[in-house]
Amino acid sequence: MSQETPSADVATLEALVALLGRNQRLMGIDLGTKTIGLALSDVERRLATPLETIKRVKYTQDVAKMLALADRHGVVAFVIGLPLNMDGSEGPRAQSTRAFVRQTAPAAKRPFIFWDERLSTAAVTRELIAQDASRAKRAEVVDRMAAAYILQGALDRLARLA
Repeated sequence: MSQETPSADVATLEALVALLGRNQRLMGIDLGTKTIGLALSDVERRLATPLETIKRVKYTQDVAKMLALADRHGVVAFVIGLPLNMDGSEGPRAQSTRAFVRQTAPAAKRPFIFWDERLSTAAVTRELIAQDASRAKRAEVVDRMAAAYILQGALDRLARLA
């Protein structure tokens, strides 16, 4: 496999498989209106770990921070949650996510893969409640844990494709 960085036009996980080299990380993104949750894969792309929550201030600052973290950790592609409606249709939040990717992709110089994130935040919140995490603790970690949940789904699919 090649050690080259995948091109920014790859749009599916299946297409990404052929371009990934060894020891290359993926970053998961849970894009919210107030925060951006980030998660990171291990270099073997088996396990997603919550990384950071960026409080949204201004688009340019938010993206600069996200891309700086991606550079620091050697990220070659992003897996971003696509918030579909329960019937699978795309509403305003999905359109907003697609717009974010269109605007960010040229600066990112890495591909973005959309991943169905339906109920990811709800699943993470249920798990945190089951662990008896306080409301304050849940609010602090839910976005980056949702990003890890999204990324783990993609990593599990990647393992089946490889």
